[in-house]
Amino acid sequence: MNKRISRLGFPVKVMGRDDLKSGDNRRSTNNPHLKVSLEYIDAILDYLVKHEIRMYRMSSDIAPYATHPDMPQFHGMVAESDAELRALGAKSKELDIRLSFHPSQFVVLNSPDPELIKKSIWDLTSQADMLDRMELGPEAVMVIHVGGTYGDIPAARQRWVDTWATLPEPVRRRLVLEHDDLRFSAADVLWIHEHTGVRLIFDHQHFWCLNPERADMRQTLEAILKTWPEGQQPKLHFSSPRTELREQIHVDKKTKKKVVKHVAPVFTGHADFCSPFEFATFMRIAEGLDFDVMLEAKAKDLALMRLRPDLLRYAPDVAARFGIEPKDAPELETESDAVLEEEPVAGGA
Repeated sequence: MNKRISRLGFPVKVMGRDDLKSGDNRRSTNNPHLKVSLEYIDAILDYLVKHEIRMYRMSSDIAPYATHPDMPQFHGMVAESDAELRALGAKSKELDIRLSFHPSQFVVLNSPDPELIKKSIWDLTSQADMLDRMELGPEAVMVIHVGGTYGDIPAARQRWVDTWATLPEPVRRRLVLEHDDLRFSAADVLWIHEHTGVRLIFDHQHFWCLNPERADMRQTLEAILKTWPEGQQPKLHFSSPRTELREQIHVDKKTKKKVVKHVAPVFTGHADFCSPFEFATFMRIAEGLDFDVMLEAKAKDLALMRLRPDLLRYAPDVAARFGIEPKDAPELETESDAVLEEEPVAGGA
């Protein structure tokens, strides 16, 4: 029996409303500020609660230039926004919306370059400070990847372990580690957990892309979820791989004629939407385990709003896990139709 109704969430960009920005992206000459970003996120929270979405990943750039080494004029913006951060945190808790960060790919804790590690820790410290000033609980996390292999995976893993011991307490308290699709498998991050205690994130698509150990999915998922302390709701990532054929147009240098080349999909890429069949299959594998799900589909909130009625149609048992009931079908279909056009299928669908 599930302990709680699981949440569905999406990252950063809101595609259902063109007027909702995820952060203050103005250039430095226009004096962007975290306070402006927080106003934008406040409006996004209203959008989320309207659509019964209870998990959201904030942009890692909401405090523009806050850790830019050559722009000290921006370094104080997090402290300057203390009251606004506290207010936004209180609102997210009142609305029961789980928030998180996923720092950029430039945050690397296992680099042989000590300067890159130093800058990465600065970035993480700034984001941990924001979450702390928002007074959010331990489920408000910062998700990062291991980093580069630098030609030696065991040594790269060990450097991550060595860096962990040097991290400020707020960073260790907020940090969670995710396996990836090209370099470090789920087995690699489980090894790091054994040597650090860092909590882990399971990523469904990454597991399929990189599993050289041929580990069992259910057993791996159980092991990763157990890295979260009792009383904390783990979360994981789900996405479907891209499958569509792409066309690239090239100009032949000799004939000057346009040539169309057909390009096969790269399965490490995220699809625009989540396949309800893949999602239902995974959730049935995970039956009885307790976690929230961050959808990493390119269509963001649109993918989430499409998945909910799809689950009711194709997998009502899975829909129930997310608090989606048959009586919700008309409202969910209306909500999806309001933001997405659906072409009729010959013979009905």
